[in-house]
Amino acid sequence: MISLYAPGDGFLHRVPAGVKLGALAAAALTLSLVHPGAVGTVAILVAVSALHPLARLPWRQLVNAWWRLRWLIAVLGGALWLFVSAPAALEGAGRVVALLLLADLVTRTTRMGDLLDVLRRASAPLRRLGVDPETVALTLSLTIAMVPVIAGFAAQVRDAQRVRGVRLGAGAVLPLLVMTLRHADDVGDALVARGIAR
Repeated sequence: MISLYAPGDGFLHRVPAGVKLGALAAAALTLSLVHPGAVGTVAILVAVSALHPLARLPWRQLVNAWWRLRWLIAVLGGALWLFVSAPAALEGAGRVVALLLLADLVTRTTRMGDLLDVLRRASAPLRRLGVDPETVALTLSLTIAMVPVIAGFAAQVRDAQRVRGVRLGAGAVLPLLVMTLRHADDVGDALVARGIAR
């Protein structure tokens, strides 16, 4: 499985995975309930961005995290700006971006195995309802692992279209969908071959 984990010795690397996931959940709840205003949102974004270098992660990773969110910022912020107001656009898009940056920080400073252990323990009470915690953890891990895989497929399609001189557009969706479905079939076959899924 592909993970965004970046080895390091920063303070966040030493924080237990359960604590980080709990803090992420608390931050998500707080950001959904609190309305900090435009100035407060900017302060939150600055603080969250500052956590990356404080965790001894390269500046390039922070820049890449912001760059990956450019379309979300443009679409969500633009829609709120158009239909509500500029301060509402800054606050609404900023809260989402802050949460996604925090999630990126958690995945970069936590090994996938540690995250799976926390998810497995958290879903253990569901065993009484007939839910297998191992299956829950495996499903979530595969979902997380598919994000960079699909991003890689999208980059391949984009590069192939540029080489052929084809204008990027809706036509890129079909090859991306085919590659994603083919990869999903391969993953399913691998799981069945190992007796993990039936």
